[in-house]
Amino acid sequence: MSQTIFVLEDDADISRLVQYHLESAGFTVKPYLAINQILSDAERQPPALFLLDIMVPGGDGLDLCRRLRQNPSLSIVPIIFLTARAAENDRVHGLEMGADDYITKPFATRELVARVKAVLRRFERPSTPSILRFEQIEIDASAMQLRVEGQLVTTTATEFRLLDYLARHPGRVFSRDHLLDAVWGDARFVTPRSVDVYVRRIREKIEVDAETPRYLKTMRGAGYRFEIPKSAPMAQSA
Repeated sequence: MSQTIFVLEDDADISRLVQYHLESAGFTVKPYLAINQILSDAERQPPALFLLDIMVPGGDGLDLCRRLRQNPSLSIVPIIFLTARAAENDRVHGLEMGADDYITKPFATRELVARVKAVLRRFERPSTPSILRFEQIEIDASAMQLRVEGQLVTTTATEFRLLDYLARHPGRVFSRDHLLDAVWGDARFVTPRSVDVYVRRIREKIEVDAETPRYLKTMRGAGYRFEIPKSAPMAQSA
């Protein structure tokens, strides 16, 4: 992917400010004042990251996020919301839609650039290919792809990173705070509740019954543990 950032912001002054500082940091910026064209442009040439306002003409940034997450060719592209909606419920809803960070207005431009860089660093792929296989599940870290029963399953980058981290440490119990540090790093909008949201979404993709998980277990009062059945030893290949 290129280091092009699609910026959806209907306030022309804010859009120019964001564009100036991101381009000064070495990124290419493609600004949009409305939703109309952004999805079709992204399908032709996926950006490195989407920076989305929520309240924009021609639609809703949250709905655009949902559509991006349902698009197999774009679901892995990181999304940051840049919005005036600062309530906790808005932040959680943005996370549930698939956002990777959430920045509220007014904002400091240096912090904006730093958080864009931090999100992109989190989604750098490992240089050494590594594939985990157990039972009907295959986790390909280098391609950031999940397959279940041979079928490619769409995940966001954050979902994949959390699943990959847990699966590579089977049997260990991780607290929510530990998983926040390991997977999200310095993202400031995420909370322990964020981990619960992503665990639920992962279970829906890998478990036969998400309500009675076989792999991703809740350890009450402690956190989460990934279990690989003894009858299905894990295979790892480069």
